[in-house]
Amino acid sequence: MDLVKKVFGGTTWYGPVRNFQHFIEAVYAVVSNGYPARDLTVIGVTGTDGKTTTAHIIWSIIQESGVPTALISSVAAYIGNEEIDTGFHVTTPDPGQLQPLLVRIKKKGITHVVLEATSHGLDQHRLLGCNFKIGVLTNITHEHLDYHKTFEHYRDAKVKLFRGVKTAVLNRDDDSFSYIKSKTNPSAEIVSYSTKQPAKLRADKVSFNWKGMEFRVREGRSIITLTTKLIGEYNVLNILAAAGAARGIGISWEAIKEGVKRFSGITGRMERVDEGQNFATFIDFAHTPAALDSVLTLLKKLKTKNSKLIVVFGAAGERDVTKRPLMGEVAARLADFTVLTAEDSRTEDLNRIIDDITRGIRQNAKVWDGVVDWRKDGTWCIRIPERGEAIAFAVQKLARSGDILVICGKGHEKSMAYDHTEYPWSDQEAARIALQGGVKRVR
Repeated sequence: MDLVKKVFGGTTWYGPVRNFQHFIEAVYAVVSNGYPARDLTVIGVTGTDGKTTTAHIIWSIIQESGVPTALISSVAAYIGNEEIDTGFHVTTPDPGQLQPLLVRIKKKGITHVVLEATSHGLDQHRLLGCNFKIGVLTNITHEHLDYHKTFEHYRDAKVKLFRGVKTAVLNRDDDSFSYIKSKTNPSAEIVSYSTKQPAKLRADKVSFNWKGMEFRVREGRSIITLTTKLIGEYNVLNILAAAGAARGIGISWEAIKEGVKRFSGITGRMERVDEGQNFATFIDFAHTPAALDSVLTLLKKLKTKNSKLIVVFGAAGERDVTKRPLMGEVAARLADFTVLTAEDSRTEDLNRIIDDITRGIRQNAKVWDGVVDWRKDGTWCIRIPERGEAIAFAVQKLARSGDILVICGKGHEKSMAYDHTEYPWSDQEAARIALQGGVKRVR
C-alpha cells in the first residue's frame, strides 16, 4: 500500500480501500495509459450542488488567461475544439474512460484540466492517479444517502479529494467547512470564500436583475468588481469558488474578470426558454433539496406581487429516498403552484415516488390528478406523472402573463430512465413544444 501511495502521489484514493474491484480496475487504467495526470495540472471540483457551473467558470477563466485547458464535466468533455459526450446520468467517468481522455488531453499539448469529482467517483477510486493540485468544494448537503447510507460517509467521500492537494478552495458559509479543512492536506493553502463571513475571498454589494449580476470581491485590501450574466446568490458563491481556484494557479484578476464576464451559463442551469410567451420559463438541473431551495428562493425574489411561481419536478427512482419529502417541503414553502411528475423512475413505482414527495408537502396529503387546494393561502399542488404532459399543463393551463415557471431535475440530461430503458428526452424540447401548443411525451 505504501508503494502504491508513493507511485500515485498519495492523493485522492488513499485510505481504506472500498470497492476493491473498482480499485484494481483504476490501477490498471492508470498504469496501462502511462499515468498521464502526472504531467498535467488537474483541478477537481466536488460538492452537492454547483459543481458543473463552477467547473465551467474555472474553465472559462483559465482559457481567458491564455492557458490551454480541458474540461471534463457532467455535460461533456471539452478537449481543444472537440466536444465528447461523457454518457447518461454520469458526472465522473469510470477509469477506463477517464484515463484515455487524459492521454488525449496531454497529446494535444493541453496543460490544465478541470474535472468534476462526484462522491461516487471518489469512493469508487475512479479518480485514482489524477494528482489534483487544486481541490474545490461548493457545498455538502443532503444527497446520495441511498449509496453512502449516512451523511457522514457521504461527507468523507468528498474529503478524499483534498488529501493531497496543494490548494483547497472551501466554502466558508457551508457547515462542512471546518471538518473538510481539518481533513485537508496539512501543507495545503486554504482559500476560503464567503458572502456572509470573513474569508480570503469575500463578496458583497450584490445587485442583480434578469440580465445578470454585479458584485464586489475583497481579497485582502484589494477590491475587485465582477459582472456576470448569471443570477442568484448561489452563483456568486460558484464564481468565488472559481476565482479561488484561478488564484491558486496564479491567474490575474483581469483574466478572472473577463472569464466571468464572458461566461453565459450552461445548458440546463437556469436556462431560459423563450418562444415569445408573456411569462418566464426556465430549465434547471436542481434535484436536491438545497438546490431546489436556492432556485425557488431566487425566482421568488424576481416575481412581482401579482405573479405566480410555478415549479415542475419529480425525484429519481432507486436513489436517495429520504430527500423526497424534503423537496416537497421546499416546494410547499416557496412555490405557488407545484406540479409533481416523473424523473427517471427506473424500476420504482412512479406513483410511490410522488407519494414520497407529497409527504413533505403536507402530512398525509391527498394529491391526485387534477388540481388540489392544499394550503390556506391558496397554494396549489398538481399530480401529473407523465413528464411531457406535466410540462404542457404548466405552460398551457397554469402560467399567465408575468408568471415564472421553472422545470427542475433534468437540466442538461438527454434521456429519461423507465424500468431498464433510457428514452431520448429533453426538457428544453418539451418546453418549446408546449409553448407552441403541443405536447411531447416520453414514450
